[in-house]
Amino acid sequence: MNRRLLILTQGHARTLKAKTAVSLLRYRPDQVVAVLDPDQAGQTAGEVFGVGGDIPVIGSLDQAQDANTLLIGIATPGGVLPDVIRPAILEAIGKGLNIESGLHAFLCDDPEIQQAAQAAGVLLNDVRKNDERDVAQRNDINDACLRIQTVGNDCSVGKMVVAIELADGMRSADRDAVFVATGQTGIMIQGSGIPIDCVVADFINGAAEKLVLQHQHHQVMVIEGQASLVHPRYSSVTLGLLHGCLPHGLIMCYELGRENVYGMEHLTIPPLGEIIRLYEQAAAPGHPCKVIGIAINTRHVTDSTKIKDERKRIRDTFGLPVCDVIRHGPGDLVQAVLEHETKLRSQGAPT
Repeated sequence: MNRRLLILTQGHARTLKAKTAVSLLRYRPDQVVAVLDPDQAGQTAGEVFGVGGDIPVIGSLDQAQDANTLLIGIATPGGVLPDVIRPAILEAIGKGLNIESGLHAFLCDDPEIQQAAQAAGVLLNDVRKNDERDVAQRNDINDACLRIQTVGNDCSVGKMVVAIELADGMRSADRDAVFVATGQTGIMIQGSGIPIDCVVADFINGAAEKLVLQHQHHQVMVIEGQASLVHPRYSSVTLGLLHGCLPHGLIMCYELGRENVYGMEHLTIPPLGEIIRLYEQAAAPGHPCKVIGIAINTRHVTDSTKIKDERKRIRDTFGLPVCDVIRHGPGDLVQAVLEHETKLRSQGAPT
């Protein structure tokens, strides 16, 4: 069944929590019928989110006649189900809509929602639900496939967007490249992947390795990073993914102007140079690699001179290609990957 999505943001449209909605509007607008958010009703997605063009933002389910799926478009800390969106979910079920959720709180485990879905004969799709139980083996890894992973200095700095844009850019450069989704939003966009942050700890590395084995028939895979090695809540996920996918190169992502840890604002993010060294050191025992490019997220900055100066400062400091993949396009990072590929080929791998 083709998805005709009604994206639910319910009061969170103009917050960072709406990153799932923003990503679907950017990369799958053809599937989106409308956005449901009474606080922003009457506007367009373009006006509210900066993407999605004329897709309407509506205030009630009755205005979304063509939708067949309600997609929860917010990502909450810890993936909890906010009480404020429960009535909309139940109403959508009552109107015969399937429900798609990327939250850690599984709808199929919620007695009220599960009972309502069964009665209405609709599907509950918990994207993060998985039964991954494989440990990493490090067998049959094909180094002829170039593995590039996005990493970050914090959560929600654009690692998924950079990975998607970089994979698209590599294809434009005549490389057989694939975006490998490791989070719920990436999976919703790509239609495949493993939600690494919801895999039992012992099997995170194995799940990442499984993704590598599934996609290594391509020339290049660009693997979506998760969280950050310096985030006190989620660093274990980041390390397991890094060790499981064995990247040949890393793209460091950060947000211009962010100084404090997302969700733990009393903590300061360490300097970017320290974080780059930490990632390279953490990767070294399993598969040594370097940061080969830096992606700046400038979404909250409108001063073009400030952005230009920051780009130059980072380029001069680290001697690496630097860009905002949305504002500048991914070209600088594509070139960095191509040059890295050539360098590795000259050393014997990948070929």
